[in-house]
Amino acid sequence: MTHTTSRYPQRVRNELRFRELTVLRTERISAGFQRIVLGGDALAGFSSKGFDDHSKIFFPKAGETFVPPTVTDEGIVWGDGVRPASRDYTPLFDNARNELALDFFIHDGGVASNWAMQVRAGDTLTIGGPRGSLVVPEDYAWQLYVCDESGMPALRRRLEGLRQLARRPEVTALVTISDEAYKDYLAHLDEFNIEWIVGHSEEVLAQRLAQVKVPAEDYFIWLTGEGKVVKNLSAQFETDAIDPQLVRASAYWHAK
Repeated sequence: MTHTTSRYPQRVRNELRFRELTVLRTERISAGFQRIVLGGDALAGFSSKGFDDHSKIFFPKAGETFVPPTVTDEGIVWGDGVRPASRDYTPLFDNARNELALDFFIHDGGVASNWAMQVRAGDTLTIGGPRGSLVVPEDYAWQLYVCDESGMPALRRRLEGLRQLARRPEVTALVTISDEAYKDYLAHLDEFNIEWIVGHSEEVLAQRLAQVKVPAEDYFIWLTGEGKVVKNLSAQFETDAIDPQLVRASAYWHAK
Protein backbone atom coordinates (compact mmCIF):
# COMPACT_ATOMS: atom_id res chain seq x y z
CA MET A 1 0.00 0.00 0.00
CA THR A 2 1.21 3.50 -0.83
CA HIS A 3 1.02 5.96 2.06
CA THR A 4 1.00 9.71 1.60
CA THR A 5 0.53 12.45 4.17
CA SER A 6 1.62 16.04 4.61
CA ARG A 7 1.72 15.55 8.37
CA TYR A 8 4.56 13.15 8.91
CA PRO A 9 6.82 13.69 11.94
CA GLN A 10 9.72 15.93 10.95
CA ARG A 11 13.34 15.67 12.08
CA VAL A 12 15.14 18.87 13.04
CA ARG A 13 18.75 19.30 14.10
CA ASN A 14 19.94 21.36 17.04
CA GLU A 15 23.31 22.92 17.66
CA LEU A 16 25.16 20.30 19.69
CA ARG A 17 26.41 21.81 22.92
CA PHE A 18 27.66 20.47 26.23
CA ARG A 19 26.45 22.45 29.21
CA GLU A 20 27.52 22.48 32.84
CA LEU A 21 24.40 23.26 34.86
CA THR A 22 23.69 23.86 38.54
CA VAL A 23 21.18 21.87 40.56
CA LEU A 24 18.57 24.36 41.79
CA ARG A 25 16.38 21.95 43.74
CA THR A 26 15.31 18.33 44.07
CA GLU A 27 11.83 16.94 44.57
CA ARG A 28 10.32 13.49 44.98
CA ILE A 29 7.41 14.07 42.64
CA SER A 30 6.01 10.55 42.81
CA ALA A 31 6.58 7.17 44.42
CA GLY A 32 8.90 6.17 41.63
CA PHE A 33 10.46 9.39 40.35
CA GLN A 34 12.90 11.97 41.68
CA ARG A 35 12.93 15.33 39.87
CA ILE A 36 16.16 17.30 39.56
CA VAL A 37 15.75 20.91 38.44
CA LEU A 38 18.77 22.52 36.76
CA GLY A 39 19.59 26.09 35.83
CA GLY A 40 22.37 28.46 34.89
CA ASP A 41 23.51 30.78 32.13
CA ALA A 42 24.61 27.76 30.08
CA LEU A 43 20.95 27.00 29.38
CA ALA A 44 20.85 29.92 26.95
CA GLY A 45 19.83 28.64 23.54
CA PHE A 46 18.61 25.28 24.81
CA SER A 47 16.12 23.72 22.41
CA SER A 48 14.02 20.58 22.68
CA LYS A 49 11.17 20.38 20.18
CA GLY A 50 10.37 16.67 20.38
CA PHE A 51 8.43 15.18 23.28
CA ASP A 52 10.74 12.16 23.42
CA ASP A 53 14.02 14.00 22.92
CA HIS A 54 17.09 12.72 24.73
CA SER A 55 19.80 14.70 26.49
CA LYS A 56 22.93 12.82 27.48
CA ILE A 57 23.73 13.12 31.17
CA PHE A 58 27.24 12.46 32.52
CA PHE A 59 27.98 10.93 35.91
CA PRO A 60 31.67 11.11 36.92
CA LYS A 61 32.71 9.03 39.89
CA ALA A 62 33.58 10.75 43.14
CA GLY A 63 36.99 12.35 42.87
CA GLU A 64 37.08 12.28 39.09
CA THR A 65 37.51 15.49 37.12
CA PHE A 66 35.40 15.56 33.98
CA VAL A 67 36.22 18.05 31.24
CA PRO A 68 33.33 18.15 28.77
CA PRO A 69 34.24 17.49 25.13
CA THR A 70 34.43 20.23 22.55
CA VAL A 71 32.46 20.30 19.33
CA THR A 72 34.40 21.01 16.13
CA ASP A 73 33.63 20.89 12.44
CA GLU A 74 35.10 17.39 12.45
CA GLY A 75 32.91 16.20 15.30
CA ILE A 76 33.13 15.70 19.06
CA VAL A 77 36.64 15.86 20.53
CA TRP A 78 37.06 14.19 23.90
CA GLY A 79 39.79 15.41 26.21
CA ASP A 80 42.19 13.34 28.25
CA GLY A 81 41.05 11.46 31.31
CA VAL A 82 38.36 8.94 32.08
CA ARG A 83 35.11 9.32 30.19
CA PRO A 84 32.35 9.00 32.80
CA ALA A 85 29.24 6.88 32.63
CA SER A 86 26.38 8.52 30.79
CA ARG A 87 22.68 7.95 30.33
CA ASP A 88 19.98 9.46 28.12
CA TYR A 89 17.08 11.31 29.73
CA THR A 90 14.01 13.17 28.55
CA PRO A 91 14.52 16.94 29.00
CA LEU A 92 11.57 18.79 30.49
CA PHE A 93 12.42 22.41 29.70
CA ASP A 94 10.54 25.37 31.15
CA ASN A 95 11.42 28.22 28.84
CA ALA A 96 9.60 30.87 30.90
CA ARG A 97 11.64 30.03 34.02
CA ASN A 98 14.79 29.03 32.12
CA GLU A 99 14.87 25.75 34.06
CA LEU A 100 15.49 22.21 32.93
CA ALA A 101 13.94 19.32 34.85
CA LEU A 102 15.00 15.69 34.63
CA ASP A 103 12.80 12.98 36.13
CA PHE A 104 14.78 9.96 37.32
CA PHE A 105 13.11 6.61 37.83
CA ILE A 106 14.44 5.35 41.16
CA HIS A 107 15.61 1.74 41.22
CA ASP A 108 18.34 -0.30 42.84
CA GLY A 109 21.78 -0.28 41.30
CA GLY A 110 21.25 2.45 38.73
CA VAL A 111 24.10 4.92 38.21
CA ALA A 112 21.70 7.75 37.44
CA SER A 113 19.20 6.71 40.09
CA ASN A 114 21.87 6.67 42.79
CA TRP A 115 23.10 10.10 41.73
CA ALA A 116 19.58 11.55 41.76
CA MET A 117 19.02 10.41 45.34
CA GLN A 118 22.30 11.86 46.61
CA VAL A 119 22.56 15.15 44.71
CA ARG A 120 21.97 18.45 46.50
CA ALA A 121 21.23 22.03 45.46
CA GLY A 122 24.44 23.71 44.31
CA ASP A 123 25.93 20.56 42.78
CA THR A 124 26.72 20.60 39.07
CA LEU A 125 25.79 18.31 36.20
CA THR A 126 27.03 18.20 32.60
CA ILE A 127 24.56 17.46 29.83
CA GLY A 128 24.87 17.19 26.07
CA GLY A 129 22.20 17.80 23.46
CA PRO A 130 19.60 17.02 22.41
CA ARG A 131 21.38 17.12 19.09
CA GLY A 132 18.16 16.55 17.18
CA SER A 133 14.41 16.23 17.60
CA LEU A 134 11.59 14.34 15.97
CA VAL A 135 8.73 16.81 15.94
CA VAL A 136 5.48 14.83 15.98
CA PRO A 137 2.27 16.71 15.18
CA GLU A 138 -0.05 16.77 18.18
CA ASP A 139 -3.38 16.70 16.38
CA TYR A 140 -3.51 13.18 14.94
CA ALA A 141 -7.10 12.08 15.63
CA TRP A 142 -6.05 8.68 17.09
CA GLN A 143 -2.88 8.10 19.10
CA LEU A 144 -1.41 5.06 20.85
CA TYR A 145 1.45 5.20 23.38
CA VAL A 146 3.18 2.16 24.89
CA CYS A 147 5.95 2.36 27.48
CA ASP A 148 7.39 1.17 30.78
CA GLU A 149 8.81 3.36 33.55
CA SER A 150 11.70 4.49 31.31
CA GLY A 151 9.29 6.17 28.89
CA MET A 152 6.94 7.69 31.43
CA PRO A 153 8.64 11.15 31.49
CA ALA A 154 8.32 11.40 27.69
CA LEU A 155 4.71 10.25 27.88
CA ARG A 156 4.02 12.78 30.61
CA ARG A 157 5.54 15.55 28.48
CA ARG A 158 3.44 14.48 25.51
CA LEU A 159 0.14 14.27 27.36
CA GLU A 160 0.72 17.61 29.07
CA GLY A 161 1.08 19.07 25.58
CA LEU A 162 -2.00 17.33 24.18
CA ARG A 163 -4.22 18.55 27.03
CA GLN A 164 -3.63 22.13 25.79
CA LEU A 165 -5.28 21.42 22.42
CA ALA A 166 -8.70 22.92 21.78
CA ARG A 167 -9.78 19.60 20.28
CA ARG A 168 -8.27 16.68 22.15
CA PRO A 169 -7.41 13.54 20.14
CA GLU A 170 -8.45 10.01 21.06
CA VAL A 171 -5.51 8.72 23.11
CA THR A 172 -4.75 5.32 24.58
CA ALA A 173 -1.62 4.79 26.69
CA LEU A 174 -0.56 1.30 27.75
CA VAL A 175 1.97 1.58 30.57
CA THR A 176 3.73 -1.37 32.20
CA ILE A 177 5.04 -0.84 35.71
CA SER A 178 6.54 -3.02 38.42
CA ASP A 179 4.58 -1.38 41.27
CA GLU A 180 1.08 0.08 41.33
CA ALA A 181 2.39 3.02 43.36
CA TYR A 182 4.08 4.38 40.23
CA LYS A 183 0.70 5.31 38.78
CA ASP A 184 0.82 8.56 40.73
CA TYR A 185 3.36 10.01 38.28
CA LEU A 186 0.61 10.39 35.67
CA ALA A 187 -2.33 10.86 38.06
CA HIS A 188 -2.87 14.49 37.04
CA LEU A 189 -3.53 13.36 33.46
CA ASP A 190 -6.64 11.33 34.23
CA GLU A 191 -8.59 12.85 31.34
CA PHE A 192 -6.65 10.47 29.08
CA ASN A 193 -7.23 6.73 28.75
CA ILE A 194 -4.20 5.30 30.56
CA GLU A 195 -4.26 1.52 30.98
CA TRP A 196 -1.85 0.05 33.50
CA ILE A 197 -0.21 -3.38 33.27
CA VAL A 198 1.47 -4.25 36.55
CA GLY A 199 4.28 -6.77 36.32
CA HIS A 200 6.08 -6.11 33.02
CA SER A 201 4.53 -9.06 31.21
CA GLU A 202 5.39 -8.89 27.52
CA GLU A 203 2.75 -11.57 26.86
CA VAL A 204 -0.02 -9.59 28.53
CA LEU A 205 1.00 -6.42 26.73
CA ALA A 206 1.15 -8.24 23.37
CA GLN A 207 -2.35 -9.64 23.95
CA ARG A 208 -3.68 -6.17 24.70
CA LEU A 209 -2.02 -4.70 21.61
CA ALA A 210 -3.54 -7.46 19.49
CA GLN A 211 -6.94 -6.03 20.44
CA VAL A 212 -6.04 -2.56 19.19
CA LYS A 213 -7.77 -1.48 16.00
CA VAL A 214 -5.68 1.13 14.19
CA PRO A 215 -7.83 3.41 12.02
CA ALA A 216 -7.19 3.70 8.30
CA GLU A 217 -5.78 7.20 8.61
CA ASP A 218 -4.90 10.10 10.91
CA TYR A 219 -3.07 8.05 13.56
CA PHE A 220 0.26 7.88 15.39
CA ILE A 221 1.84 4.99 17.32
CA TRP A 222 4.69 5.27 19.84
CA LEU A 223 6.38 2.31 21.54
CA THR A 224 9.35 2.45 23.90
CA GLY A 225 10.93 0.31 26.59
CA GLU A 226 13.42 -2.55 26.68
CA GLY A 227 15.01 -3.16 23.28
CA LYS A 228 13.91 -6.75 22.57
CA VAL A 229 10.43 -6.12 23.90
CA VAL A 230 10.01 -3.06 21.67
CA LYS A 231 11.24 -5.02 18.64
CA ASN A 232 8.82 -7.87 19.31
CA LEU A 233 5.82 -5.66 19.97
CA SER A 234 6.40 -3.31 17.06
CA ALA A 235 6.42 -6.25 14.64
CA GLN A 236 2.63 -6.46 14.76
CA PHE A 237 2.42 -2.97 13.31
CA GLU A 238 4.64 -3.87 10.35
CA THR A 239 1.81 -4.49 7.92
CA ASP A 240 0.80 -2.99 4.59
CA ALA A 241 -2.14 -1.32 6.31
CA ILE A 242 0.05 0.76 8.64
CA ASP A 243 2.35 3.54 7.48
CA PRO A 244 5.82 2.96 9.02
CA GLN A 245 6.43 6.70 9.14
CA LEU A 246 3.60 7.00 11.66
CA VAL A 247 5.07 4.38 13.99
CA ARG A 248 7.84 5.42 16.36
CA ALA A 249 9.47 2.39 18.02
CA SER A 250 12.52 3.17 20.15
CA ALA A 251 14.55 1.17 22.67
CA TYR A 252 15.05 3.16 25.86
CA TRP A 253 17.17 0.50 27.55
CA HIS A 254 18.56 -3.00 27.03
CA ALA A 255 18.41 -5.93 29.40
CA LYS A 256 21.81 -7.40 30.23
